[in-house]
Amino acid sequence: MSTNKQHVGKRDSPDLKALGRRLRELRGFDLTQEEFAKELRVSQSQLSKYERGAAAPPADVLFFVKKRFRVSIDWLLTGEGERN
Repeated sequence: MSTNKQHVGKRDSPDLKALGRRLRELRGFDLTQEEFAKELRVSQSQLSKYERGAAAPPADVLFFVKKRFRVSIDWLLTGEGERN
């Protein structure tokens, strides 16, 4: 009996540090972490974790960022595609 096994490796997942850099880039210098965290309805320390790549932002945060900055979810997660 022949089996055709595909290589099963680590799931493709976003690079959290790169995602954090993109969040920081979008926040820019006009908003402090505290101000942006209030908009996202998270604590400043939680936003810091997202921006450092120490934690993954949940879907509702990503959706808010998508709407607020008019960027694609693909760009946020992977950096690929057009930003706007």
